[in-house]
Amino acid sequence: MTRTRKIAIGIVGAMALIVLVLVVVIATFDWNRAKPMINERASAAIGRPFAINGDLSVEWGREPTEGGWRAWVPWPHVVANDISVGNAPWAKAPHFATLKRGEFSLAPLPLLRQRVVIRKIQLTEPAADLERLADGRANWVFTLPESGEPSPWVLDINEIGFDKGRVGYVDEVLKADLTVLVDPLGKPVPFADVAGAAFVPQDGQAPAPRDYVFGWKVDGKFKGLATQGVGKVGGMLAMQDPKQPFPVQADVSVGGTKASVTGTLTDPANLGALDLRLQLAGASMAQLYPLTGVTLPDTPPYSTDGHLVARLKNPGGAVFDYKDFNGKVGNSDLHGDIRFALGAPRPKLTGKLVSTQLRMVDLGPLIGVPADGTKAAPADQSKDAPAKPKGGKVLPTQAFRTDRWRDMDADVELNAGRIVHDSKLPLSDLSVHAVLQDGKLTLDPFRFGIAGGSIGGTIKLDGAREVMDGRVDLRARRLRLKQLFPATEAMQKTLGELNGDMAVSGTGNSVAALLGTATGDVKMLVNDGVISRSLMEIAGLNVANYVVSKLFGDDEVNINCGAADLAMKNGVMTPRVFVFDTENALVSISGNADFKNEKMDLDITPDSKGFRIFSLRSPLYVRGTFGDPDVGVHVGPLAARGAGMVALGVLLTPAAGLLALIAPSTNDENTCGPLLEQMRKPPAASAPKGQ
Repeated sequence: MTRTRKIAIGIVGAMALIVLVLVVVIATFDWNRAKPMINERASAAIGRPFAINGDLSVEWGREPTEGGWRAWVPWPHVVANDISVGNAPWAKAPHFATLKRGEFSLAPLPLLRQRVVIRKIQLTEPAADLERLADGRANWVFTLPESGEPSPWVLDINEIGFDKGRVGYVDEVLKADLTVLVDPLGKPVPFADVAGAAFVPQDGQAPAPRDYVFGWKVDGKFKGLATQGVGKVGGMLAMQDPKQPFPVQADVSVGGTKASVTGTLTDPANLGALDLRLQLAGASMAQLYPLTGVTLPDTPPYSTDGHLVARLKNPGGAVFDYKDFNGKVGNSDLHGDIRFALGAPRPKLTGKLVSTQLRMVDLGPLIGVPADGTKAAPADQSKDAPAKPKGGKVLPTQAFRTDRWRDMDADVELNAGRIVHDSKLPLSDLSVHAVLQDGKLTLDPFRFGIAGGSIGGTIKLDGAREVMDGRVDLRARRLRLKQLFPATEAMQKTLGELNGDMAVSGTGNSVAALLGTATGDVKMLVNDGVISRSLMEIAGLNVANYVVSKLFGDDEVNINCGAADLAMKNGVMTPRVFVFDTENALVSISGNADFKNEKMDLDITPDSKGFRIFSLRSPLYVRGTFGDPDVGVHVGPLAARGAGMVALGVLLTPAAGLLALIAPSTNDENTCGPLLEQMRKPPAASAPKGQ
């Protein structure tokens, strides 16, 4: 044997001996002696005090999940007891996290690249106290003390297993102070037994969700609201596999809002996706705003049940789809699909909703009327005096939440088949397309069917301004009088219609404020109808009931035409034309109604046709507030002037604008035509005396 070969064999033998010695040393090494060094290095890496206070042991072995040559590289299986991680200097809790026992297998080679790769880690009795201050500092953000830069070490964990534990969460930004406790269920609960078969993949391509293993409960406050909840979760959380669903179930109440979810979370390390059955219920949808940031209107109590699918890592921002939901708002039903997408410059809500039946009382809060609004005053039971409702404001004064309009955009369509009104008005086929953009709300179209005709148009509210601008353009066409009053026998004999136009604009943050500053026009024609005291009682119009009884007694009187051309300026409505042509008389209404102060001052003057007892009746007045009007009979000079002045005033009033309301598509003779044509003509000049 040559000298060179002997030297080579010696070197190889020495290296093998060294490796053998290292293996023996490592295998028999008391790792507790290395704890001071490990604690020091770990503390430096995370910028916080780190300590293994209990026993530390390491066993070496091959990792069965590895393939190729890596399968021959031994991995250390580490068991550490009583671990603690220090908190940020400003935090209140003594530790950021504690752990009774931790077990994991560590990949040795990635450590050279400052990567801690762990395929599976099992945590026993973990506890953590998460805190965030109002300035945004959070104790779960680790930085190096020297440079203030994030730690260069990267933690890569595939799966996390755990048993009972505790998480405290105090967040001044979210006004949260919560404690979550986790405990084993005793025995696993199959996912399908809780979520139902609909959530279990049927094609066999996606892995089935794991069983529920742990139960949890939460208690405390969120957004300053009392919060409680219970639920179940799985036992192994897949941190890297985006296809492995992690089962979750929760029943939580936050303030007056209750939520129930059942389903799965996938790719939790990257906040990947949610697939949940979501049930929500609460006193008003507006209460969801502080919890979700979604601007929704004030509503009566509601409940929904649907399928929530969230794509949390969508490139443009997280997207939440609430699919095929069924709900109730008050006693109205609601169904459809909505989407909430987080993006720049604002989140956006889109959706298509349908309802088979909407109740008007449930829509009241949308315009500032309380959900439990007061009932209408009972009909007048006295023949000589109108009922006196309680005084005070009657127009809705609740402010629109325009500050929330600027937080998101929306594009939502709503179609309803039937609308139920307490007065049994025949409403149907509601169609609304609501667009909220840059704080500006537009309802176009806004349409619903009523009494064989329709009311439709456009509503625009500019909530981007501190004081909102609003404009309403509505058209009423072909409303059949007999269908407007289906319970009135006399109305069933009529062939007449109601047509009208309304175009007004104003400023203010409530319905009352908008009307109190409104400027525009309101026009209306009614032909070939009837009027009576009993009809006013059915309609619940107490003042009109009194006026009709004073003018016509208790008899039914045919209306040839009712015409109104009303001008509004700065909240004050003044009639250009307000006249009823009946079989007995021509009745004119003059004066004004002040919507800002909710006051009225109207004169109602009849001009008798021929010599009748009716001609002895005196003009009436309606004065006072909307909530407490004063109705009576004029005496003195106004009554003595006679009806001639009224007739002259009507004839001198321009009426051409009302002719457009006579529907050109109908073949029925409209009795308003001759009256309006007559009103357009100037009064004939008086013949000279002696001729």
